Amino acid sequence: MEPRKILIVTNRIPYPLKDGGNLAMNSMINGYKDAGWQVYLLSMNTSRHHVAQKVLEKLYLDLYCFEWVNVNNDLNKIRLVKNYLFSKLPESVERFYKADFELKLRDVMANFSPNVVQFESVFLSSYLPVVNKFEGTIKVLRLHNVEYHIWQSLAAKVENRLKKIYFTSLTNRIRKYEKSSWAKYDLLLPITNKDAEVVKKRKLTNELLVAPFGIDLSHIPLQTTEEKWVGYHIGAMDWIPNREGLQWFLQQVWPKVIKSNPKFEFYFAGRDMPEELKKISIKNIYCLDEVPSAEEFIADKKILIVPLLSGSGIRVKILEAMAAGKVVITTVNGIKGIDARNGTHYLLANRPEDFQRTIKWCLDNKENAQAIADNARKLIAERYNNNKITQKIINTLESML
Repeated sequence: MEPRKILIVTNRIPYPLKDGGNLAMNSMINGYKDAGWQVYLLSMNTSRHHVAQKVLEKLYLDLYCFEWVNVNNDLNKIRLVKNYLFSKLPESVERFYKADFELKLRDVMANFSPNVVQFESVFLSSYLPVVNKFEGTIKVLRLHNVEYHIWQSLAAKVENRLKKIYFTSLTNRIRKYEKSSWAKYDLLLPITNKDAEVVKKRKLTNELLVAPFGIDLSHIPLQTTEEKWVGYHIGAMDWIPNREGLQWFLQQVWPKVIKSNPKFEFYFAGRDMPEELKKISIKNIYCLDEVPSAEEFIADKKILIVPLLSGSGIRVKILEAMAAGKVVITTVNGIKGIDARNGTHYLLANRPEDFQRTIKWCLDNKENAQAIADNARKLIAERYNNNKITQKIINTLESML
């Protein structure tokens, strides 16, 4: 029997492996490949997350094929205004629709003849008509987030009146587009149970399977470097919830933390770091901007702090930290989608006072805190094993083919 063929379509290059989205896509790609499927990866090499040609030529050499199309997806104020005034579609959909990419997709579909096409963003759904012309192809959507939840949360918090009007309009457009798009796929792969519940309310007839981010523990050994009991945060700063949460932590939380723990240090890093954060000058706060290696950055640091105030989906950096034996302190939004218990696998903190108290407890009770970290690594091994997750997806797909 010939191996199954899957075409995975992404709206960015899954590289570098420093943020949750790229890590989640890479994990899925490797899962199918390791299961013996022929994997064709077709990606947009966007202007906002551009990867150089010489780097691209060295990526994914072990796949059946990896190709990309250069796409300009820069934010344009004139286009934003036109979209707001004259279109019913979310601006993100229009920004990611490119004729050149559609032509390439047509060519790949005709020559590769995949059994399955998996889109890694709902904003790529405008390309579904191309896939629909090839009968028998299973169409899959990976839901990294319920997108409208993110914008709904941001719209509720923004104070600027014009921004609130725009964010509210964008939220409504994304909600309508997202919900209508879900029905057009044969299989939906939400990354969390909570997101799955949102989809189930639509009472759709297509298949649905929760597929969390998978970890290969053999690639994340326990730290051998001596760890310092300091805090760290790493995440892409072009994702608004990351930036919002970090700024809140520095402004509202840190003064309380440093008052009761005067020697505690906090390091943060990430792509697209805002200039005001690069230049920050606060006692025991260190901004490292974008680091060459996330693994090296976290190696000697013990406590991951994720002060997330909004957002949907799953925080891949939390899962990776748990796998690496770190102590995780996060909010109810940060832990959302991860099947973990407060006090057993992680420590919950929602208010500034919570962070202050929890950090102090870790520093005063290192053995107990380490036990929580150990439990978290066991949780990853049991419930977030990438091979097991991929096999469940493949079993579902095989029943549909």
